[in-house]
Amino acid sequence: MKPPIEGGRGLSTRLRTAKGRTTASQKWLERQLNDPYVRAAKAAGWRSRAAFKILELDEKYKLFRPNQRVVDLGAAPGGWTQVAVQRVGDSGKVVGLDLLPMDEIPGATLLQGDFQDDAVEQAVLEALDGPADLVLSDMAPNTTGHNATDHLRILGLIELALDFAGKVLTPGGAFVAKAFQGGTERELLNRMKRDFASVKHAKPPASRKGSAEMYVVAQGFRGEGFRG
Repeated sequence: MKPPIEGGRGLSTRLRTAKGRTTASQKWLERQLNDPYVRAAKAAGWRSRAAFKILELDEKYKLFRPNQRVVDLGAAPGGWTQVAVQRVGDSGKVVGLDLLPMDEIPGATLLQGDFQDDAVEQAVLEALDGPADLVLSDMAPNTTGHNATDHLRILGLIELALDFAGKVLTPGGAFVAKAFQGGTERELLNRMKRDFASVKHAKPPASRKGSAEMYVVAQGFRGEGFRG
């Protein structure tokens, strides 16, 4: 899909006053006001600009299809879940899971809890009523500003999400997770290449240019996965 078009001949919006705001919050607010993806998300009814990231990944890798069962880990505020519901159609099943509560999304089952909890995992499977075709994870740890530490934290989240995917995916299924530049470490990457027919790293256009964010896309799950 084509990225949203900047308007106003490149003019940017500046906040009239920064009273009571830190420099960091001032810059964040100005960036939000001038971000074409933020404006486009609001216009389209998406809950976050992140919706465009999964839309762009889907355009490139054909992640979604009608009738799929999809799990969205770390789903709040729900942009990826909204996209999944739209793409799989009425005959598909979408489960969004997060530690935080979320407002209802028509067509999706929203669960609150930790996916590492056995009871939560069971609740996800019951809501899917079968194995998952696609497991999504846009989860990211709180960053420290120390690149090595942040890299290890995101790798830890990917590994946990991958463990979950290995339990619930159907053979041939797919897994998408947020990573940071530097990709996935060799050991984890080798594991993914063993378990999936194809493993790629991608940075969708909606990921901000200055961000270290990227995604790992693994397709063609080879494992036994869900056993009922």
